[in-house]
Amino acid sequence: MPDSSHDPYLIYVLVTRLRNQRLPRALKLKEQVDRGEVLSDVDIQFLKEVFRDTQDSQGILSRNPEWQPLVTKMISLYKEITDKALENERRHQEK
Repeated sequence: MPDSSHDPYLIYVLVTRLRNQRLPRALKLKEQVDRGEVLSDVDIQFLKEVFRDTQDSQGILSRNPEWQPLVTKMISLYKEITDKALENERRHQEK
């Protein structure tokens, strides 16, 4: 089993990044897709990075299940963004 003694420090970094970078950007993307706009390549790359990081964080999350509700909410937000972005992209292609 991996050493969990660093978990509090890693969680601090992850939560700080979420609060200062990821959540504000996700909320802007949500507003953008809710207006019917499509995502840019940079936006899509951001979402890919988020999903990759989520996969990479599975170990720390399994050792610290108290963070699961927050992770679930963020995954739900990213799913809403990607679903709406796909819908917008299809609509723009039909024009």
